Amino acid sequence: MTRVVSLVPSLTEAVAVSAPGLLVGATEWCDHPAGLDVVRVGGTKNPDVAAVIRLRPDLVIANEEENRESDLAELRAAGIEVLVTEVRDLGQAFRELERVLVAGCGVARPRWLDEAEAAWAAWDAVARPAIVRRAVVPVWRRPWMVLGRDTFAGDLLARLGVANVYATHTERYPRIPLDELRDCGAQLVVLPDEPYRFTADDGPEAFPGVPAALVSGRHLTWYGPSLAEAPAVLGAALRSALP
Repeated sequence: MTRVVSLVPSLTEAVAVSAPGLLVGATEWCDHPAGLDVVRVGGTKNPDVAAVIRLRPDLVIANEEENRESDLAELRAAGIEVLVTEVRDLGQAFRELERVLVAGCGVARPRWLDEAEAAWAAWDAVARPAIVRRAVVPVWRRPWMVLGRDTFAGDLLARLGVANVYATHTERYPRIPLDELRDCGAQLVVLPDEPYRFTADDGPEAFPGVPAALVSGRHLTWYGPSLAEAPAVLGAALRSALP
């Protein structure tokens, strides 16, 4: 049986749901599915490489954005196969999920992946609205950071009728002063609950007069089983914020 260590929370969930028993290690941030019982190997940005090696995995799953190349190089030097994903839009997410699960882990294509593709295809064909709001999408504060160019979350929002004001920025996650964010012409502020946990009391007050949509970070930024329900969950959250 293949022994897998995942350094990406969304991919941890994808593997655990698709092939229970393959995962032997995951990061402290891998909190789905609930009750996942595997060895914890540190964070995504600071994994305990020695602990990963001790688990003797056949495969380590990583992401070019979430994990550091220096850590992955150390794992490769120890003779461990490392599969690195790149996800910038929904179509790429589906392709990478199949590569991880079928080619990487050797399991049959899971039903949830078909259901996720079908859910988004149905949304695009029937429910996808034209762009109805220009939005700023913070992902951190102190300092303020927002979605910029070529992001998976930005692509999902566009499919839901929300245009990211900073989609043409030169950086993918630029740091933007709050005064500039307030003056960027956004008609909506989208506040996910991860990586920074924005709440009704922490985030909306920074954008007086602008409607705020509090959304599930797992549905906006994770590529895994949550994609099947993401159109409905995110669509409802966005609609509830619009006047």
